[in-house]
Amino acid sequence: MTRTVLSSATKEIVIGFDAPFCVIGERINPTGRKLLAEEMANGNYDRVQSDAIAQIEAGATMLDVNAGIPLANEPKILAESIQLIQSFTDIPLSIDSSIVEALEAGLAVYQGKALVNSVTGEEERLEVVLPLVKKYGAAVVAISNDETGISEDPNERFKVAKKIVERAADYGIDRQDVVVDPLIMPVGAINLAGRSALDLIIRLRSELRVNTTCGASNISFGLPNRHGMNAAFLSMAAGVGMTSAIMNPLHSEEMTAILGADVMNGVDPECRKWIKKFREPNASGPNTRERRATRRRARD
Repeated sequence: MTRTVLSSATKEIVIGFDAPFCVIGERINPTGRKLLAEEMANGNYDRVQSDAIAQIEAGATMLDVNAGIPLANEPKILAESIQLIQSFTDIPLSIDSSIVEALEAGLAVYQGKALVNSVTGEEERLEVVLPLVKKYGAAVVAISNDETGISEDPNERFKVAKKIVERAADYGIDRQDVVVDPLIMPVGAINLAGRSALDLIIRLRSELRVNTTCGASNISFGLPNRHGMNAAFLSMAAGVGMTSAIMNPLHSEEMTAILGADVMNGVDPECRKWIKKFREPNASGPNTRERRATRRRARD
């Protein structure tokens, strides 16, 4: 059974077919967040800390950390953000950058086994990222595109994923440490994008035997009620074998879908997490006891 083991200095989590769905919190990302970008560029990480805490409290299994700010010192900002987060929580992290120097800066200060986000099938990217993953004993997200771009044909995306897994093996990186992102297309633009994604996830699990992840909100781009669509996709994707997603855990509809999928997949023993989340408040508070005492006195 494929199990991708990730850790902080003191906590270990597993992404796997027999493990609960791994929610990778996406909020620590300045892309499209002007205020966060300005604060991070100025060395102010208060919002990084509050966003991290909010996602953990909402149920994130791990956090993705991105510092992609134009004209800023990304390696320095990414390393400082990682050090800050690891100073107040033991949740494992995904180190997210398109800049190799930033990835290495983050890996150099990280305590534990990180997830590197990401490598593509492009030769130039493979040759610089995979040695870094091996050097630091990390795992890596493999994105299913190459020099030709993103193919709409799921068979082509499978071929790219297979190439990355094989090249990783050449560097001594086990398939268990390669988490494939099959690239989810917007179903509003490509009508069969959802069905193609589900079929591809099945192949990645059964043929390549790898764990999978995705940017979950891509599926609903351009549609109304995006949270409802994301929730439908996440529960179905988990049902066919997707084991993690990069997403916003503050959206309760999507989190409910994942909790339900864990129950249906048999990875929430006795429905404990579901019950803990949704059970009615315990009816044994002081007001209840007082009402019971009043009724007893009335009977007496």
